[in-house]
Amino acid sequence: MNTPSSSAVTENKVTLEQWRALLAVIDAGGYAKAAEQLNKSQSAVSYAIAQLESALGVKVFNLQGRKAVATPSGELLYRRAKLLLEQAERLEKSAECLAIHVEPMVKMAVDIIIPPAKVLYCLSLFAKDFPDTRVEYYETVLSGTEDLLLKRQVDLAIGGFVPPGFIGEKVMTAVFHGVSSSDHPLQRLGRPVTYEDMLQHRQIVVRDSGQYRRHTVGWQEADQRWTVSHIKTSLDAIRMGLGYAWLPDAYTNDDIAAGTLKYLPVDVGSEREGAVYLTFADKEFAGPASKKLAEIFKEWLPQACAGKKFNC
Repeated sequence: MNTPSSSAVTENKVTLEQWRALLAVIDAGGYAKAAEQLNKSQSAVSYAIAQLESALGVKVFNLQGRKAVATPSGELLYRRAKLLLEQAERLEKSAECLAIHVEPMVKMAVDIIIPPAKVLYCLSLFAKDFPDTRVEYYETVLSGTEDLLLKRQVDLAIGGFVPPGFIGEKVMTAVFHGVSSSDHPLQRLGRPVTYEDMLQHRQIVVRDSGQYRRHTVGWQEADQRWTVSHIKTSLDAIRMGLGYAWLPDAYTNDDIAAGTLKYLPVDVGSEREGAVYLTFADKEFAGPASKKLAEIFKEWLPQACAGKKFNC
């Protein structure tokens, strides 16, 4: 039987680390920020790119001031390298899953449109079956959820967006209303609130936690806008009469029932809905703990966020 000679075996010209450097520089728009992301020195990143260009005989960047702009060749290599790195990470993850029966840890990202108390209730059910499995719970906003999936930093995620290349399963529908304190000036107009009325008052907006802040949700036009990092902070500000906001009903149901908050009587768009999806980073290789947690979320979140009470 013929066997390949050693001369027929060739080594890759470019290492995975050099491909990672290429992706980081393009994503970050420069060497300094890429070095920050990779936790390396800027000179190390520059050297990795120089080695890559030398090995391939292709120029991947043009410098425009301090910004590194990818050449057409660089853009093409970026797309291919992204797939290569994803496949390499999946291969490593697959090997890890084959080596263990139950994951020692499950990492998850949940958009804060789902109140943390509802998530913790689901985790309490999960702990009954998997008491020894650790959980890392990231509270995210908008594209922050996507970012953690794309970077494979979580096993599953729940949020309003499913990034390209992933398949999400709809878990529930989040309903949002414009709300303010019961004594807010917008509640005392005696007529439907208009676009011009809202422009005259402070809006409380929750900041996108994603690295590149790709998304905004709802009406965000008020000149007096305040931006905060969590819906709970927004809710506190509204209770104090400091502004108005569009918030998930899961946060405001109790206040509305108590009369401390009221829905904004806007002429158009008082209510909006958004699908909420559960997405695995890689369902094929998800372990039993991740799958069980996903089942619990799918069963209990729609009921919990609809206002039903549960005892943990």
